[in-house]
Amino acid sequence: MKRSKSNEPKLAIRVLKIGSCSSLTGKSTLTYQIGCTAESDIQFRVASNTGGGFFSDEWVAFNTIQEAFDKQPKERPIISLILYPLFQGRSLNTPAFLLAVLKAEGLVKPLGDKKRGYERIDPAEFMAEIRKLINTTVDLKAEEGKQPSELASQPAKRGRKLKSTQENASALTN
Repeated sequence: MKRSKSNEPKLAIRVLKIGSCSSLTGKSTLTYQIGCTAESDIQFRVASNTGGGFFSDEWVAFNTIQEAFDKQPKERPIISLILYPLFQGRSLNTPAFLLAVLKAEGLVKPLGDKKRGYERIDPAEFMAEIRKLINTTVDLKAEEGKQPSELASQPAKRGRKLKSTQENASALTN
């Protein structure tokens, strides 16, 4: 796992959920975090990668991701390169890793026979889950670069949600 750091000041992020998923190629496993700012702005980041590729672990706002999707013409599939401008660290892996995370969270799905194309999914279910976590006191403290085997749920399967982090957090306190 090779991580590049951005020079941007660190945001104060409360980690709501830690999960893992396969990269889009299936060659590595990604650990990611979903968090929120004090203003409840939802943030995503890739925290670790079992493969050897470089990636940036900077936080990216969900509304910025949605804006990037909105710029894509409706008739064109979503591809990872439309997420490239969202990152200060310019690794080409990072946008594809983020797209894998969005797929694991049920926010995009493969577009029929398009090998690398995806389409957006209504984020209502995702937003409901995250809003519940925002309204709790959950604040997961994951060590950067470590596999959170005790905190993360089982890897997401295609089109399926991970077990709620709230359940995982309460299991740790019992």
